[in-house]
Amino acid sequence: MLHCGKRQIWALLACILIFASVFICYFKDLQLQNNITRKIFSQATTTTATAITSPVIELCRGKPAQKSITPLKDNRTFIVSPYFDNRERKLTRVIGIVHYEAVKELYCWFCCHPHGKIYVSRANIDVHSDRFEFPYGATDITCLEPENCDPTHVSIHQFAQGDIDQLPRFEIKNRKAEPFPVDFTVCISTMFGNYNNVLQFIQSMEMYKILGAQKVMIYKNNCSHLMEKVLKFYMEEGIVEIIPWPIDSYLKVSTRWHYSLDAKDIGYYGQITALNDCVYRNMQRSKFVILTDADEIILPLTHPDWKTMMQSLQQENPGAGVFLFENHIFPKTVSTPVFNISSWNAVPGVNILQHVHREPDRKEVFNPRKMIVDPRKVIQTSVHSVLHAYGNSVKVPMNVALIYHCRVPLQASLPRKSLIKDTTLWRYNSSLIMNVNKVLQQTVL
Repeated sequence: MLHCGKRQIWALLACILIFASVFICYFKDLQLQNNITRKIFSQATTTTATAITSPVIELCRGKPAQKSITPLKDNRTFIVSPYFDNRERKLTRVIGIVHYEAVKELYCWFCCHPHGKIYVSRANIDVHSDRFEFPYGATDITCLEPENCDPTHVSIHQFAQGDIDQLPRFEIKNRKAEPFPVDFTVCISTMFGNYNNVLQFIQSMEMYKILGAQKVMIYKNNCSHLMEKVLKFYMEEGIVEIIPWPIDSYLKVSTRWHYSLDAKDIGYYGQITALNDCVYRNMQRSKFVILTDADEIILPLTHPDWKTMMQSLQQENPGAGVFLFENHIFPKTVSTPVFNISSWNAVPGVNILQHVHREPDRKEVFNPRKMIVDPRKVIQTSVHSVLHAYGNSVKVPMNVALIYHCRVPLQASLPRKSLIKDTTLWRYNSSLIMNVNKVLQQTVL
């Protein structure tokens, strides 16, 4: 009887130990589920919602975003990058692309240090007005940040509830204000169509450098093999930064500016989204940002370079943050034999030094402009003007500067004698020829 009692006691103790082990594991898991507090912040008010949690050992969870364009699971929302923006309120502004009708609700999941707590904030979704009737458009997804927290990372989700481990995680840029390392950054958006205008691109790059650019950012969809070699040269030189732009992997893209001309998902390879991203990407890095295309050069007429021109324009227009320059077409179909450099003839593309006749203005036709902006004063931009900004926009007179735009003519029927000879570009011919030759020797020739 005594022996039988011992067996019962040992069996009872074993059951107790097993039960205790199960309870402890459950309790630890419950603790794990309460390590991160979720709070829902609307744009107007701040309210507290249900608590969930995330492990402390890995402070910011989620899948690190690896691409320059990240689709969410709804396939109607595409995230480019989040940026800290405290110009009015303490918020995160996410540059993205959304379907203007299908996406009605998004949330920012902020990761806060030092405990890795997750705070969820309901987003305001602002599709830019310059959508030109395409169903997808550049979008600001803005979320108020929680108090007493400077989140370093954020995830974007369609819901306030979910599994943080399954969401893409983005670093919030511009968190730290730093001295501007450069004065002028050129933003060239959406290089596409197997771009192969090699000679003109090199000439534009060297003109940008002569005029004062220290950085050129290119949102590249695709280009020719030869162009890749040239881009590699400039990247190694340190002046070019490439942002991969595989937008056609996610959307049907148009090469036209309006939906009525080409009924696709988004216009001009998402150019407006790229321009807005470039402005915010350089908000803490560059004193000025130049929004232009690779076949366009802002040419000062009364100043030797952009720095002296902008100093003058700012003195004359205190408080202005946006300066608009008239676009003038120099048809590539009309040329001059001057600067016919034989070694350049083997390089694909246009020799801009041979095209110095511009089309006259047409009073009944809108003459588009491109911009030099103070990025800290821009909220939203389009291609030819800003949509929202702090301060004034200034239309720069043509006698101060113009945009040299060498391309196919817009007034093809005009005889040569009706064009205006403008050799402003030739002022830079000596430095330009020397610099272009150096690049060609190292890349193409």
